[in-house]
Amino acid sequence: MNTKTILVIAAIIVVLGAGYAVASPGDFWNSMMGNFGTGNGMMSGNGIGMMGGDMMSGYGPDNGMMGGYGRGNGMMGKNRAGMMGSSGMMTGNISGYGNHCGANATGYGENSTPITIDEAKTSVEQYLAKTGNNDLKIAEVLQFENNFYAGIKEKSTGKYAFELLINKYTDAVVPEMGPNMMWNSKYGHMNIQETGTKVSKEQALKNAQEYLDRNLPRTKASGADDFYGYYTMEVTKDGNIYGMLSVNSNTGAVWYHSWHGTFEKVLEVE
Repeated sequence: MNTKTILVIAAIIVVLGAGYAVASPGDFWNSMMGNFGTGNGMMSGNGIGMMGGDMMSGYGPDNGMMGGYGRGNGMMGKNRAGMMGSSGMMTGNISGYGNHCGANATGYGENSTPITIDEAKTSVEQYLAKTGNNDLKIAEVLQFENNFYAGIKEKSTGKYAFELLINKYTDAVVPEMGPNMMWNSKYGHMNIQETGTKVSKEQALKNAQEYLDRNLPRTKASGADDFYGYYTMEVTKDGNIYGMLSVNSNTGAVWYHSWHGTFEKVLEVE
């Protein structure tokens, strides 16, 4: 697809959006500018919106036109399948989130040998040592189909600091995408400050369960690890870990971690 074609498509989208705005202005703004909830808005921050987690936000699930750090079928995504992704027309994935060079394990041959969960833990320990921050420690390491996940805590406060992903074949360690970058008010990339009123752990679990009831029936939100600016909790199904999601502690918005794949095992470090 050349630049001219892209511009034509963009123009069509704008025209259609304008028409819809005239016909139904209230619904238009609710859908176009939806926030970090389930995210069906055109400029929603999380989900299926044109400029939300899919099309342009860079941190939502995938399949968006300009989605970046999901599984990466976005036209301008930073992952492998995108037209302008790491293996696409104009690669944008230098920082290591692509399917091959970052934390995602997909794209490797069937005969490739993954590292063990203990080796993943060692890689995280080496990563933390390089930060020079002696107040950090590993809380747990989870093994998923696509990557390893590590939750990091502060020793002095007992509060969760940030989340990491580890590539199952290269042992590369990178900050997790999504809430860890966009909502983390201390260690994130957006420099977002927490408000005076904070969503309680109980309310966060309630929001998470309502989201799961709508989108993943028969699953449950379990626990709530308290990070700076958000909570992260495990999603269980039939008593077993199914996945993970986060809830913004300022807004109560829910963000499902769609990049892990099937859960395999856990290593409790504490």
